[in-house]
Amino acid sequence: MSKYFLKIFYLLQFLLLLTSGSTHEFKNTTIESVESKCIEREKQALLKFKQSIVDDSYMLSTWKDNNKDGDCCKWKGIECKKETGHVKKLDLRGDDSQFLVGAIDFTSLIVLQNMEYLDLSSNDFPGSHISEQIGSLTKLKYLNLSESLPRGRIPYQIGKLLELEYLDLSGMVYGTKGEIPSQLGNLTRLRYLNLRDNFNIVGEIPCRLGNLSQLQYLDLEGTSLTGVIPFQPGNLPVLQTLKLDVYLDLTNDNIKWLYTLSSLTSLSLRGMYLSFDSSHLQTIMKFFPNLRELRLVEFGLIDNDVASLFHSHSNFSNSLTILDFSSNMLTSSAFQFLSNISLNLQELDLSENNVVLSSHFYPNFPSLVILDLSYNNISSSQFPGIRSFSSKLQKLYLTSCMLTDKSFLVSSTSVVNSSSSLLILDLSSNMLRSSEVFLWAFNFTTRLHSLDLVGNSLEGPIPDGFGKVMNSLEYLYLSYNNLQGDIPSFFSNMCTLHTLDLSNNNLSGEISSLINKNSECNRNIFTNLDLSHNRITGALPECINLLSELEYLNLEGNALEGEINELHLTNFSKLQVLSLSYNSLSLKFPLSWVPPFKLTSLKLASCKLGSSFPSWLQTQRYIVQLDISDTGLNDGVPGWFWNNSHAMILMNMSHNNLIGTIPDFPYKLYESSGVFLNSNQFEGRVPSFLLQVSRLMLSENKFSHLFSFLCDKNSPTTNLVTLDLSNNQIEGQLPNCWNSLSTLLFLDLSNNKLWGKIPQSIGTLDKLEALVLRNNSLTGELSSTLKNCRNLMLLDVGENLLSGSIPSWIGENMQQLIILSMKGNHFSGNIPIHLCYLRHIQLLDVSRNNLSEGIPKCIENFTSLSEKSIYTDETESQIYSTREGFTYLYGSSFEHYVFNTAIFWKGMERGFKHPEMRLNSIDLSSNNLTGEIPKKIGYLVGLVSLNLSRNNLSGKIPSEIGNLVSLDFLDLSRNRFIGKIPSTLSKIDRLEILDLSNNSLSGRIPFGRQLQTLDPSGFEGNLDLCGEPLEKKCPKDATTVNPQGSEIMSMWQGSKCGSKTRRYGSENRVTGGLSYEYIRSQVSCGFENSHETVTHEGISWEPKSLANSAGNGLPEQTFPKSAGISAGKSRASSSGSVGRDIA
Repeated sequence: MSKYFLKIFYLLQFLLLLTSGSTHEFKNTTIESVESKCIEREKQALLKFKQSIVDDSYMLSTWKDNNKDGDCCKWKGIECKKETGHVKKLDLRGDDSQFLVGAIDFTSLIVLQNMEYLDLSSNDFPGSHISEQIGSLTKLKYLNLSESLPRGRIPYQIGKLLELEYLDLSGMVYGTKGEIPSQLGNLTRLRYLNLRDNFNIVGEIPCRLGNLSQLQYLDLEGTSLTGVIPFQPGNLPVLQTLKLDVYLDLTNDNIKWLYTLSSLTSLSLRGMYLSFDSSHLQTIMKFFPNLRELRLVEFGLIDNDVASLFHSHSNFSNSLTILDFSSNMLTSSAFQFLSNISLNLQELDLSENNVVLSSHFYPNFPSLVILDLSYNNISSSQFPGIRSFSSKLQKLYLTSCMLTDKSFLVSSTSVVNSSSSLLILDLSSNMLRSSEVFLWAFNFTTRLHSLDLVGNSLEGPIPDGFGKVMNSLEYLYLSYNNLQGDIPSFFSNMCTLHTLDLSNNNLSGEISSLINKNSECNRNIFTNLDLSHNRITGALPECINLLSELEYLNLEGNALEGEINELHLTNFSKLQVLSLSYNSLSLKFPLSWVPPFKLTSLKLASCKLGSSFPSWLQTQRYIVQLDISDTGLNDGVPGWFWNNSHAMILMNMSHNNLIGTIPDFPYKLYESSGVFLNSNQFEGRVPSFLLQVSRLMLSENKFSHLFSFLCDKNSPTTNLVTLDLSNNQIEGQLPNCWNSLSTLLFLDLSNNKLWGKIPQSIGTLDKLEALVLRNNSLTGELSSTLKNCRNLMLLDVGENLLSGSIPSWIGENMQQLIILSMKGNHFSGNIPIHLCYLRHIQLLDVSRNNLSEGIPKCIENFTSLSEKSIYTDETESQIYSTREGFTYLYGSSFEHYVFNTAIFWKGMERGFKHPEMRLNSIDLSSNNLTGEIPKKIGYLVGLVSLNLSRNNLSGKIPSEIGNLVSLDFLDLSRNRFIGKIPSTLSKIDRLEILDLSNNSLSGRIPFGRQLQTLDPSGFEGNLDLCGEPLEKKCPKDATTVNPQGSEIMSMWQGSKCGSKTRRYGSENRVTGGLSYEYIRSQVSCGFENSHETVTHEGISWEPKSLANSAGNGLPEQTFPKSAGISAGKSRASSSGSVGRDIA
């Protein structure tokens, strides 16, 4: 009977559908409502979406187009409407262990017009953009793209999603940019809006956001919003959570609006609100009686403000559970005060204040679970037991608190395990040295889940007892210390240990000590193992494959050697990160080997992979970071590799012998990625698809064409920040289409075959910080449009054929210049005084031109050269820290472009990175400069190298030049200088090379600390110059000897600093039958002198003492000699003996 009625039911429904004229709708509403199968069109859209991403962690493993699994409503993350089969919900939220990677195809999701819930948060979608078509998903109620790294502006079309109740676009860091669309004010049903940690969101808060009458949660922290908060009383009436940031300001009207938010339970204000004074603090409690969370960060709070805040409002203090007063000016008094009034406080953050703990008090919070005192100087006494703060404390953060070993003494009266509640302890970046801290830790608690001791100075081995007691430890961070000894074997028995970081220590031994073949822990321990940058030796043991749970393995920077084959890695099915760089390892796998893992990061720099490009990399389609530099590759790069590279953030294949051309693929690359292909043998054209990356390093190859790379109208939008094509074979004129590279900061085209004029469009690169065109064949004058490049710190156009005068706008418009090199050209005219505006200049080189007239007298304005301690590393820091977000945009510090220039230094040309060179140099040599050296040159006390040689400079060398105490190199040769060498030169202790040759200098070379030790050639070509180190004696220095021996006279240059002498060398000379011993001695003040011993008629004589013969008033002494020495021989004398006076 029941089957009969069921048939009747279906028949009636069928007739109704026929009446409506839609058999297709019958298919979708009748059968589908029973079977709940998804719509074919929507299934294909989801499969297209899957193709655009990398699913390394198999989140989408159920997404298959076959008969068995073809119903997308049953796929993981998908929920369909039972009545229609339309996709209702797409939840692909990632986490630490599972996440999607790639440049997602948002447009494929537009087909899902019935979708109400979309969550793609916590994935890695670099380079993706939020499609403007998202506005067509009008049924969306929930949209979460947080921490997924899409780039570009927030599309205003989101304002069309009128059903939207939840919008989270937080955590995009530097990806999302631009202003908040005012159209978000149309979302009147919105209850949750989170735009936190989007550093490139700028502008003002749209006043239309005040229309969001249902909004309960608003977070705008971590943005770059400015201006006045636009809300008025009556706006956002049901708001419960409000978080605003540093650049915003509150007016009196805003504060009145703030006090109308009676439902507020969480308030976070970050920054110095100038209009928010202590009187307003007193009223916070009054208007927010239900406040459970209060964060006033970087607010300039002092102790009195805290007292005002909590004055006579006990209800408020009882309701608070979370209190954050970090980055203020609070002291221990505020800490003590809070312990007295905050009975229910569970989380307290007082980091970055002035809290000091003393032995007199330890504030106690009965309910406290989390305490952060990081970045305070709390080291004044022995650190108390954890229970002193709270018996319920679970998390304690004490980073950078100046803690020493004395803070953690373990006394005989210590109570073992006095705090069994503590789970997380962070003592990183302190001054701990002794292993006592390990004993202290397990003396107070053995239930720790996480211990962080990174960045201390811990020495010696890790105590064995630590591993036996800490049975609950899951995370142990000991990197950046000075731990020694072998890797402890007890780690292999700590079965709960998931993460072990021992990197950057001095640990030795072999990795096998970490692996106990008989331990039951091997399959459970170590998901993350970091032993990088230690002194671990030996081969990688094959038994490492027992650690089958490994997801992260970093062994780089050790002394490992030997061979790695497929057996080492056979069980690593979960491995995502593998780093073996900077060891002496060889990786040898069969051609048919298929790795069990899907890596996201692979770093094998300096390992040996063989000459052929590794075929097993073809299976690693999900790599985001790849470094196979200096691995001995001598092969072409196969096409499949470029197919797999579209998701890479880092590609480093430099310093190999890779050959051939790079094909131009239509792939979309991550715009903040770095491609390092320098030092290979690539040739031909530079493919235009590489324009999409931010750092492109192609130096030292054989690329020959540049025009199509830059000027092709079909080229993708460029994101280039760094372009280094130096040392290639690029021919032709410089392209005139630089206006398309508006993001460029560093451009290096040096050492190529470029010719012609510098194009005007290069002046459109107004963000440029480095322009290096050295060693080409460029002609004409400098393009006047370069004056627009006001951010330049390095301009190097040396070794070309440029002509004309040096433009005055270099000094007027480029006042950030640190390096200016124009050497080896045909520039003429004078050195413009406008160059004196270059206060930051450290290297000025205009040598080998046709410049005339004098040296500008305003050179004392070179402020940076007036400082003694400007060195290369400090200069690089200044250069690469100029923009907020540098690391994100240009990569980590060891991957960025290093300023590339050359200087003639100590007789040879050397690069900027040469370790002996300090970048403080002026080179005006080989021109036609006239006049005198300005006396104000003495202000440039930071100068390390000064070269004024090969000019027509005249007059005397100014004595002020002796003030340049940092000089290593001074070349004034081949000029027309006259007069004496200034004695002040003897003050320059560091002078290693001095060249005064070929001038008209006269007189004695001054005695000094080291002038007499310098190369004599530096004084030659001055006919009237005498004295050491020249062989030519000054007239008063000559010793006259009567051939009959009746009269021997000697005159000496004396010393006024003492008569103590030290003999440190001699030589024999024979003249006129007499034997002379030429003795070099040193007086106590440090300069050199000399005298002669005469042997005549069998008796050796020395002249009177230096002191007496100099007439300096010191007591007369003689230098005795022993008798009985035959003619023609000499013998050293001993001071203090009695001898014959020959005067």
